Amino acid sequence: MLRIGNSIDFHPFKENRDFILGGIKIDYCLGLDGISDGDALLHSIAEAILGALALGDLGKFFKEEDSKGIDSKIILKKTVSMMKDMNYRVVNVDSMVLIEKPRLAPYIDAIKDVIAKILEIDKSYVSVKATTMEKRGIIGKGEGVLAETVILLEGGEK
Repeated sequence: MLRIGNSIDFHPFKENRDFILGGIKIDYCLGLDGISDGDALLHSIAEAILGALALGDLGKFFKEEDSKGIDSKIILKKTVSMMKDMNYRVVNVDSMVLIEKPRLAPYIDAIKDVIAKILEIDKSYVSVKATTMEKRGIIGKGEGVLAETVILLEGGEK
């Protein structure tokens, strides 16, 4: 059985925080605000998995009081574990990051490495792209980052 999930996640920029995206630290003067480390990309992937499995959203499994400062790689790993418990696996993942700056091109390959490792798939099945909003809207004004993910799962047979 095939299942498709999709999700978006937005986090505003905040001073005095590390900028973590796709599980790696990005060199930038601002970080992403959030209960966890604010990694909008890994959150969108985890929530897309939950959506494909019709399990709800991240808030159902990762309560605010338990997630303060948590590394989003842990969130994604726990979500992958739930997926595997239901006998599913990732076929491929396609993510788009909307960000005005910094440029993500120098980091994309490393981000794909992290995602592929956590999802337990070959890197060739991981797509991560970035685009700007041409200085329009809250993203274009540099106020935050939005990540969107579509994911294909297969399995379900016991």
